[in-house]
Amino acid sequence: MGILSRLENAEVLDRAVAPGQKAVRRLRPRAFRDILHGTWTGHPVHPMLVQASVGAWLSAGVLDLRPGYDRAARRLAGFGLLASAPAVLAGLTDWAEQHEQQMRVGVVHAVTNIVAIGLYGASLATRADGRSRALRYAGLTAASLGALLGGHISFRQAGGVNHAEEVPHLVEPGWHALGPIADLPDGRPARRMLGEVPLLIVRRGDDADVLADRCSHLSGPLSDGEVADGCVTCPWHGSVFRLSDGAVAHGPATAPQPVFETDVRDGVLRVRLPNAG
Repeated sequence: MGILSRLENAEVLDRAVAPGQKAVRRLRPRAFRDILHGTWTGHPVHPMLVQASVGAWLSAGVLDLRPGYDRAARRLAGFGLLASAPAVLAGLTDWAEQHEQQMRVGVVHAVTNIVAIGLYGASLATRADGRSRALRYAGLTAASLGALLGGHISFRQAGGVNHAEEVPHLVEPGWHALGPIADLPDGRPARRMLGEVPLLIVRRGDDADVLADRCSHLSGPLSDGEVADGCVTCPWHGSVFRLSDGAVAHGPATAPQPVFETDVRDGVLRVRLPNAG
């Protein structure tokens, strides 16, 4: 088992997960957390925000290779520190709504970045050019390790990706019968399978709203969630989607739910993907 896999299963890190998650979830209002998640962009904003800090610190490292550029390198280090504040806040907000293996790696990811921030801060506090340069390179090393862990969370553990993206590729074009609409509970969520794709169905009298059932955030079962005010709330992390069009009303989800067109013929509910023929 590799180092990163051991981190995923390191239960000792759960001592930091529970209090950290509780603290981050206290951020108010909820609309502020939505901004930090990136619901307004359609994807997480944390990866975008970190580019400012990493770019500034990497540029400082390039300047440190040449004599006489210590002042410019210091300025870049300072800019990176300022830019790290919103990136850290967005990262923590996303972290607090992940599953336990992601959060364990996230704890170490956060620690490495805190170390990087501390080293860059110390580089600004010292007057000695040589020592300041050494501290910046140490900070760049810590930030690079943090980036590696962040990549592991994103690409190996699928943190922040759209977990409903594959639905349009798994459903054949055209209309598909799901059964008599009278068999569905009125106004309450129900689950039906369309091939290998689970669907959330909320009947509204003689019609229904139908979404992909697996939450785009982390595949939570929306059919186990609460339906109210024309929306469904994921039971796992509280993402809220509009039933009419699958749009994200509240995060942590950033990607909308695939929505299906509906038709009732001879009492049978049929569905198809929009523009699927």
